[in-house]
Amino acid sequence: MSENRELLRHTVATVAYRAARALEGADEGFARFSQTGGRAPGALLAHMGDLFDWALSMAKGAPEWHNSEPLAWAAEKDRFFAALASFDAYLASPEPMHAPADRLFQGPIADALTHVGQLALMRRLYGAPTVGENFYMADVKAGKLDADQGEPVQPFRKR
Repeated sequence: MSENRELLRHTVATVAYRAARALEGADEGFARFSQTGGRAPGALLAHMGDLFDWALSMAKGAPEWHNSEPLAWAAEKDRFFAALASFDAYLASPEPMHAPADRLFQGPIADALTHVGQLALMRRLYGAPTVGENFYMADVKAGKLDADQGEPVQPFRKR
């Protein structure tokens, strides 16, 4: 596997880890929360799933974009993590990459990282802030892409 693909896989795992932290404990009410005038968290998460569906379609050489309507909160979280897993599975495969790694990073992946930060900020505005942690020490591993990321290695305050 090329270094670029390995770095993309680690980056996708980083998105999964950070998104899991931003989403853990968030209730159905959070999905509809809107105080910023932008997308509500449920719509933002649907967009993030669409980003990884798009990344996969580009990697396969058949770019296609869809604007998905948000599902129920739990289902939307499942869809998001499934989209990450599908993209990662392609990156881990011997199939050819039909899109440059740097473009996949600067487009859909970087966009998703930005949105993870927005979700974390929205949690604070919602009155249910996330627990900060030292992400440098986090247990991020390529292929670990589900919502269950285990306990933080070095949280900034106790849970």
